[in-house]
Amino acid sequence: GHKTGAPSSVTYSTVVSRDSVRILLTIAALNELDILGADVQNAFLTAPNKEKVWIRAGPEIGPEEGTVFLVTRALYGLKSASASFRAFMAEKLDDMGFKSSYADPDVWLRAATKAD
Repeated sequence: GHKTGAPSSVTYSTVVSRDSVRILLTIAALNELDILGADVQNAFLTAPNKEKVWIRAGPEIGPEEGTVFLVTRALYGLKSASASFRAFMAEKLDDMGFKSSYADPDVWLRAATKAD
């Protein structure tokens, strides 16, 4: 079948550094701040796929076997999936007023006041 060339855009995603996590936990502890964490199930599926990827359906699809589909979401396993998800997440965080740190672009901050 037809194979498309490698994506010309960025295909990797950065990760927050261990040192950044340790510094943020220390700052939070010293200032009695709450720490929140999340694990997004099927995270890549929330991000649009920026590359044109076509697949031919296999026998597990049933009567649609052999049909060619355009992949519109950043599926796990695609070369550009993590970069697509990171760009999508960065856009959403920016929309909520968070700003990426200069020291570590995967640390996002938003100014807030703590109620006493």
